[in-house]
Amino acid sequence: MNPNKKRLRRTMMFLNAQKPGLIKDPYIYKPDSIMLDLEDAVAENQKDAARFSLFHALRSIDYRGCERVVRINGLDSPYWKEDIRCSVAGGCDAIRIPKTETEEDVKLVEKEVVRAEREFGRPEGSVLIMAAVESARGVMNALEICEASDRLFGVALSGGDYTKDLQTHITGTGIELMGARQNLVIAARAAGVQCFDTVYTDLDNMEGFRQDVETIHLMGFDGKSIINPRQINTVHEIYTPSQKDIIFAEKVVKEIDEKKAQGIGVFTVDGKMIDIAFYDGAKRTISLAKASGVYKGDL
Repeated sequence: MNPNKKRLRRTMMFLNAQKPGLIKDPYIYKPDSIMLDLEDAVAENQKDAARFSLFHALRSIDYRGCERVVRINGLDSPYWKEDIRCSVAGGCDAIRIPKTETEEDVKLVEKEVVRAEREFGRPEGSVLIMAAVESARGVMNALEICEASDRLFGVALSGGDYTKDLQTHITGTGIELMGARQNLVIAARAAGVQCFDTVYTDLDNMEGFRQDVETIHLMGFDGKSIINPRQINTVHEIYTPSQKDIIFAEKVVKEIDEKKAQGIGVFTVDGKMIDIAFYDGAKRTISLAKASGVYKGDL
């Protein structure tokens, strides 16, 4: 398995692949991933120019460890196959499929990625895939999409197109997204892949953005798509375990390891009843703290 499949992805920042000023140094803001967009951000008559810009950026810019994901054009367009060839040839880390509705969509893209890896001498399996779900049908097929390929590291909700398909609109309350959000998280967890939330477009409402991120964090999302560097710190702050959480997780792991050896199944930590069911959550807290660079312990 590609070791990058499980990497830390709290923030994925969208960037227009056609604009050199945007894609030359986004790593300075320290998003976990950048999303180089060949689809909606690029006008119909500028697709070739955007692809040219993307290829040379991927080949010449050191993104300092920031993951480089390319959003290709839709599978109903004449552009997507060449988008994949260009992206893989340039050295991208992953391909994002827009408007994914079925497992066949994922398998179709996977075949082109394999073909491009062979054509351009990339190691087989080096390019990952993620799927963007943007319709009611895609939400209903979420589990089969999540299980369609070993290359698929995660799924993402695209709220704008989804709400249009649902015949409603983005309200800022999250009510219209709740069903899709929970369904995607459940499917992703069942399949063992990551899950990412849609963008928050009101850049002047940072308090609303914070509330939105806190909501999706509690729902189980791994991270959020973003459109502006101002949003990065808020997401990273909410997704980084506090020292209090880390200390408690350490106690839980150590106590469970010790009590298990003694044949004790239920006990208390800081006045809270704990059993083996808490173990995986505590280990995940420590792993997330390590990946976020804030863990100083010895587990």
